[in-house]
Amino acid sequence: MLNIESVELSYGAIQAVKGVSLYVKEGEVVTIIGSNGAGKSTLLKGIVGLEPVSTGKVFINGEDCTQVPPHQRVGLGVALSPEGRGVFPDQTVFENLLLGAYLIRSDEDRVQRLIEREYQRFPRLKERANQMAGTLSGGEQQMLAISRALMSEPKLLLLDEPSLGLAPLIVLDIFKSIKALRELGLTILLVEQMANKALAVADRAYILETGHITLEGTGAQLLKDPAVRAAYLGTH
Repeated sequence: MLNIESVELSYGAIQAVKGVSLYVKEGEVVTIIGSNGAGKSTLLKGIVGLEPVSTGKVFINGEDCTQVPPHQRVGLGVALSPEGRGVFPDQTVFENLLLGAYLIRSDEDRVQRLIEREYQRFPRLKERANQMAGTLSGGEQQMLAISRALMSEPKLLLLDEPSLGLAPLIVLDIFKSIKALRELGLTILLVEQMANKALAVADRAYILETGHITLEGTGAQLLKDPAVRAAYLGTH
């Protein structure tokens, strides 16, 4: 579903991602673990085309998308739920969901079915359908960001720090949703600082440090790895 070959990305003179190669198979949940500033969010932006790749290749479903603009990548089946939620604050919940379905906007019946599907997934969104997104709680905004990404019916969903800044009970709800999406067969690439929860839900995982992949394995393997436990789980 996704194959990244020796990708490098820079912010000005700062090289944030340095020769990263990874892959995600169809139906997998793969997580990327790393500290702040490791390059995780930059890598996801490179995958969806929001940051230009200076070196390397990005393949989505076997197609070289390295130079393909972001809106066309959505059409190829990839969607991003960004760090910090990124909802449109002066638009209602309903309008945010409509924006997520922009590429299929002419098929009104299909769009309405997808909105109802997301209301079933997150009933709180239905309760707040006509409320401005900027007035939602952090957890509600995260639900909306995920649902907005799912409105394009992606084959590959990128989740960037979905638990960031949320209360523990809301984090549990978000990870239940991720597990449910996995059970539906959706392919997911997850960037997450709560390493224990991310590794528990992941089929495979990569450790990203200062722009480099330093370790990879199954989620279960990395959960047991002493170095990973010491660095990211706070245990030895």
